[in-house]
Amino acid sequence: MRRDAQHGPRRVLITGAGSGIGRALALEAAARGMEVALCGRRRGALEDTAATLPPGARPLVISADITSTADRARIVARIKAEWGALHVLVNNAGVVEGGPLETFDDAALEDTFRTNVLAPMALTRDLAPLLAAARPSRVVNVGSVFGDIAYPGFAAYSASKFALRGFSSALRREWRPLGIGVTYVAPRATRTDAAAAFDDLIAATGMRLDAPDMVAAQIWRAVERGRDSAYPPGMERLFVLIQRLAPRLIDRALARTAPATAGAARAAA
Repeated sequence: MRRDAQHGPRRVLITGAGSGIGRALALEAAARGMEVALCGRRRGALEDTAATLPPGARPLVISADITSTADRARIVARIKAEWGALHVLVNNAGVVEGGPLETFDDAALEDTFRTNVLAPMALTRDLAPLLAAARPSRVVNVGSVFGDIAYPGFAAYSASKFALRGFSSALRREWRPLGIGVTYVAPRATRTDAAAAFDDLIAATGMRLDAPDMVAAQIWRAVERGRDSAYPPGMERLFVLIQRLAPRLIDRALARTAPATAGAARAAA
């Protein structure tokens, strides 16, 4: 995955690259010899990420809001002008919002789905010609364990990640004949600014938090091996299996956490 025999280093676009998992993904990609395009809403944060990359990395810095049609067009135009093709699109940008459903107004619900589902779908569609030009290429959708196990107090967020997982499965089947793979990755809670939304849940369950660099390495290993999906090691894999085979067991286990998730919190990746 690091190098294309005909076109040189693999070229990667990472959304939400200004912090957290996105920044770690960029650093890991550059360390693996890939050319990296950093995309996010905050130019200063993107430049901070660029400064962490190895000397000579020369990343593309694209300040853009992927929920904006005009900004997505700018992203596509920049990648086309600079590279002409795209080997890997990493849809990492997202928002995390916790709290009882009744505390979410229409704007909050729409923002969650616009950022976590609709924007990645639209950006993937818009970049399809550039992904096709680089075949074999790949789309990586960064979901969450919450996209398999829906936690009380995170109804909107979990629903958005369930939707992203469904999109990944359908697109994988749709684009496989085209030579474009799709990998859905589901990290557990990660030690980032966005983890503030999970503080109550972490306290109530003793949930383990992973370091962003460890998550990034796991994601790139899955991509390089062409995997359809990647889940964190440990008990979460067992819980995902139980959720699919005996969901009532998970219902009973998580019902005890509901009071602890009453406080609302919001963070952007």
